[in-house]
Amino acid sequence: MPPKNRATKLMRILHISTRLILGGSQENTVLSCEGQARLGHEVHLAFGPIFGPEGSSLARVEAFNHRCKSDIELATTGDPCTPIGIHTIPNLCRELSPGKDIRAYRELKHLIATLKPDIVHTHSSKAGVLGRAAAWSVLSQSTRTSRAPRASEGESVSSAPPPRSREGLHPAVIHTIHGPPFMPIEGNAARRTKIRTKNHIYTLAERYAARRCHTIIAVADAMTEQFLERRIGTPAQYITIRSGMETEPFLTARPGEHRSEIRHELGLAETDFVIGTVARLAEHKGHDDILDALGDDLRAHPDWKLLWVGDGWWGDRLRARAAGMGLADQLITTGLVPNDRVPAMMRAMDILVHPSYREGLPRTVPQALLAGVTPIAYDTDGTREICRTSETGILVPLADRAALREAVIGMYEKPDERRHLAATGRAECVREFAAERMVHLLEEVYTNAIKHA
Repeated sequence: MPPKNRATKLMRILHISTRLILGGSQENTVLSCEGQARLGHEVHLAFGPIFGPEGSSLARVEAFNHRCKSDIELATTGDPCTPIGIHTIPNLCRELSPGKDIRAYRELKHLIATLKPDIVHTHSSKAGVLGRAAAWSVLSQSTRTSRAPRASEGESVSSAPPPRSREGLHPAVIHTIHGPPFMPIEGNAARRTKIRTKNHIYTLAERYAARRCHTIIAVADAMTEQFLERRIGTPAQYITIRSGMETEPFLTARPGEHRSEIRHELGLAETDFVIGTVARLAEHKGHDDILDALGDDLRAHPDWKLLWVGDGWWGDRLRARAAGMGLADQLITTGLVPNDRVPAMMRAMDILVHPSYREGLPRTVPQALLAGVTPIAYDTDGTREICRTSETGILVPLADRAALREAVIGMYEKPDERRHLAATGRAECVREFAAERMVHLLEEVYTNAIKHA
């Protein structure tokens, strides 16, 4: 019998992410790596250089590796684990850069050929395209001695995976869509044309990459619908797996992190109405919309406070704008906080406002519900799959600042209703978003992909 909690068939797994910053996609990836390492798999994680105010998740991976080497994980879980292999891809960057992208592709191809993984699992748009192309190229090279079937007229040869032999180098290729790469069409005519052009390029790139992987995982059904509408991949390739998270820290406060204690730490009074946001201070996260919608109400209610958790390239501008509106004393910005401090920050809130313009399924919404906080969010992408008006929160039409204001005022005036919505959503999130469930479902996807690749 295999050891307790260990996988029956062990695999060598390579995860590839564009950047290991502090973010939902990265947290999902790191939790997947940790869970798979605890099952006994040999896990590797590759990513591009990390820089900027968005922070880094690398320290968490390094801490996990330290626990593995020190047998702390063995004492905690009852099973040993193998440290996660860490690989920096020097030329893998988020921005479009033809020279760097070609070099990153070669670096990834070399890493895959060297590691000979059973699974290549890519995350995020840039790493998803380059990683899948590199993995498929290695896969194809390993089967050159086998004559591939001739494609029928009008069919691309690369759309059918080469034959797979477990004795050879034939990785199964998996990709997760954490959020759409396509930008909302907005702005003046020139900007709208530019966005449409970029979206078309992304669509072509995703179509190319979809022909070079076996399975596409979406964190929300909405992602599958959007990609299929753009003729990216085939329906048979897609499966939805919710983005897992560590639920217990949101459900149970650690010593010193109860609501009253965190409020005191942040300089908030118990009588303050705290409107929280957990997101990078960056484009399309909606912080400007919050100021537009609530500026007058904040000035009329000195006990209303904004709590912004996170940092980013727009931080200085947003803080200066709030100060210019006379809201400096009502805006609390925490800057970057470690992931394990996010539950405490959420516990200090009365509501979470998430007016993001582009999401897969925003982790901050189920996290708020787990912490007992009602979310108000824009109706974008997969958000409606967990935030449902009058059930688990308030869903607001995209960019509708008047409706956003109305929702906030409604939750301010109806504390009993917001507590009821949060309680209903909490029970659902406990079932759907546990990291252990995600790792279990990934195990099934990997096993099936290897079997049928």
